[in-house]
Amino acid sequence: MWGAEDAAEMTDFLENHVYAVKFDFHSGGPGYVGEYFILAGDALGEPLQLIRKNGKLAFL
Repeated sequence: MWGAEDAAEMTDFLENHVYAVKFDFHSGGPGYVGEYFILAGDALGEPLQLIRKNGKLAFL
C-alpha cells in the first residue's frame, strides 16, 4: 500500500510515518463486533480500515 520494498522498509515506515488506533468495536445494531483498526499515513488522505475475518485482517 505504501510502496515498501521489504520487511525492514515496512517496519521503518510503520514506526515513523503511520498513525494507528485499535478499537474493540461493538456496533449499535446487528453488525460487526470485534477488533477494528484505523491506519493513517503522515499525509492527508483516506485512512486504511481493517477488521478481523476468520482470524485474519481484512480491508473494509
